[in-house]
Amino acid sequence: MVRIAGGTFVMGSENFYPEEAPTHRVEVGDIWMDRHLVTNRDFRRFVDQTGYLTVAERPLDPSQYPDADPSLLVPGSLVFQKTRGPVPLEDYRAWWAYVPGANWRHPQGPDSDTSGRDRFPVVHIANEDAVAYSEWCGKSIPTEAEWEHAARGGLEGADFTWGDEDHYGSRRLMANTWQGRFPWENHKAGGYEGTSRVGAFPANGYGLYDMAGNTWEWTTDFYTPRHPEDAASACCVPRNPRVESSGQSHQLGQPGEHIPRKVIKGGSHLCAPNYCLRYRPAARQGESLDSSTGHLGFRCIVRPQPAD
Repeated sequence: MVRIAGGTFVMGSENFYPEEAPTHRVEVGDIWMDRHLVTNRDFRRFVDQTGYLTVAERPLDPSQYPDADPSLLVPGSLVFQKTRGPVPLEDYRAWWAYVPGANWRHPQGPDSDTSGRDRFPVVHIANEDAVAYSEWCGKSIPTEAEWEHAARGGLEGADFTWGDEDHYGSRRLMANTWQGRFPWENHKAGGYEGTSRVGAFPANGYGLYDMAGNTWEWTTDFYTPRHPEDAASACCVPRNPRVESSGQSHQLGQPGEHIPRKVIKGGSHLCAPNYCLRYRPAARQGESLDSSTGHLGFRCIVRPQPAD
């Protein structure tokens, strides 16, 4: 783990997507954060010692999915499937498929496995799974503010974890993101198509790897469509704020609207400028608590106990 000193920073951005605004000052305390994403090897150790079954490995409750095809109410998860050519980008179902038997052990479906991928991030992890792992090892999942402060790596107000210039198309790639036209053309400029080995790309200023790209990461905060307004004065800056109410987190009018969403951060290997420019510290997205996908993982933190 890496120790990250707390302090006040400007959270959010007003230059990209509306849910990242407005910028506002936030104070966070000291934390220790995992240097890498939790890997397949890490998660396997947890499962071997506890017998834990992830959400993707359990049967689905029909009452929670009244409009779903009954044939899909079996254990499984969402798997990305590259399209053969350009498609409209408004409907994610063109490239995501619910695959029975897909889970952290079988990331592409029942005929796949994680052989030779011990040092790759574990994926198909729902929020409940991340929390269970963190509690088992005596750690926690970070708040959105803690995660964003750590991702910035000391670069106040920068667009990316490495500075203000995007790495897309450059000779030195700084993160595992989609290189080409999503979702059909990936040049694999970084040598990967899919997740990458943890530590394969440069760390940020705090020595943390994959705080941009590779996999999305869970936080503890329920999703809200906008950040709160900035405090009127420095004396009123919130300290490590948490969004603990699910009231605004529901995606009304969409399938599963009754299931609350929490904030995920960091973007993934599927993020591209033409579709999802979210491999940035300020970027955020709401993810249903029951969701598990082939590009969703996590890392943990420890908050130092105050001295007596």
